[in-house]
Amino acid sequence: MRTALITGINGQDGSYLAELLLAKGYRVIGTTPDRSVDQERITHIREQVELVEIDLRSQHLLESLLRQHKPQEIYNLAARASSNDLWTDPVLTGDINGLTVTRWLAAILKVDPRIRFAQASSSEIFGNPDEIPQTETTPLRPRNTYGIAKGYAHWAVGLYREHQGIFACSAILYNHESPRRGHEFVTRKIARAAARISAGQQKELRLGRLDAQRDWGFAGDYVQAMWLMLQQANADDYIVATGESHSVCDFCELAFGHLGLDYREFMVEDKNDRRPPEHRQLLGNPDKAKRVLGWKPSVDFPRLVRMMVNAEVAACLADAPESSRSSSVRSRAKNMVQDNPSSQRENT
Repeated sequence: MRTALITGINGQDGSYLAELLLAKGYRVIGTTPDRSVDQERITHIREQVELVEIDLRSQHLLESLLRQHKPQEIYNLAARASSNDLWTDPVLTGDINGLTVTRWLAAILKVDPRIRFAQASSSEIFGNPDEIPQTETTPLRPRNTYGIAKGYAHWAVGLYREHQGIFACSAILYNHESPRRGHEFVTRKIARAAARISAGQQKELRLGRLDAQRDWGFAGDYVQAMWLMLQQANADDYIVATGESHSVCDFCELAFGHLGLDYREFMVEDKNDRRPPEHRQLLGNPDKAKRVLGWKPSVDFPRLVRMMVNAEVAACLADAPESSRSSSVRSRAKNMVQDNPSSQRENT
C-alpha cells in the first residue's frame, strides 16, 4: 500500500485529493496546524485518514514526520490563501507559502530522496503576464505577497529537481472552485447569495468588480492532475487550467439564472470591495497537461456554477424551518445531485 502525505488536508483541495487517493487504495496522512481547526470538509472520511498536528515551519518536525510515516508521495497544499489575510502578515505568508516548500525539499533530500513531491503553485506567480494565455515558460511577474511567495516556492521546486535530482513538480493551478470553497471567495459568495435570495433568506448581493475575468475550473479535476504528475516517469511543471475565461458577471448570471432570477435586481456595488483594475488577463494554456498527462477537465463552467448553487440550496433547506421552505427550494434540493460529478461527494 502506497502512503501519501497531504498538507492542508482540511481545505477544499485537500479534501478532494484525500478522497481520490483513498479510492486508489492509498494510506493517507494529513497535516493540520491544530486539531481544533475546522475539519468539516473531511468529516465523511475522517476515520479513513491519519491526522498529524504539526508546525510546518519546523525543519526538525518535517524530517521526523518523514521518518515516522515514510510516505512515497507528498502533496503540499497548505498555504495562506485568503486575500483578506495576505497583507496583515506578509512575513508569515512568505514563510508558509514559500520557505516551507524549501523545508520540505531539504527534508526529502536528507531523509529519503526517492519521495515524490507535488507543489500546489498558482497562476498568481504570473501576476501581470507578458503573454495570454500563459504557458509553463511564461516569465513570472507576481504582484502581491501571495504570488511572490508562490513564485519563490515554484523556483525552489525547479532548483531541487534540476540540481538535486528530486522528483518534484509544480502544479500551476488556476482558479478552481467547488461547493467546498471558503465563504470569503467571490464564487462561493455569489452561489450562496443566489440560493439565499431565492429562499427569502437574503435581500441583496454586494460585490466589487463584475468585469474581472478568471479561468475557473473544478477543484476535483485539478487534484487529479496533481496525482497524475507524480505517476510520470519524469518530473516536470504543468499548467492546470481550462483555457477558458469568464467574468464575475458571467458567474452571477448563471448562478441566479439557474434559480430563475435576474442577478441585476439584487446587485449592489460595493466600492470598498473593488480590486485594482487588471491590465493583463490570467488565462492558462493546459495543452501540456492534456498531452503528457492525458488530463482534461470533466466539469465545464456552467456545470460548476450549477453544482455550487445546488449545494447552497440544500444548505438553505437544511437551515430553514419546515414551514418556511418553499416548494421551489425543496425541488432544487432534491435534484441537486443531478449536476454533481458522480465520482465526487459534495460536502458543504
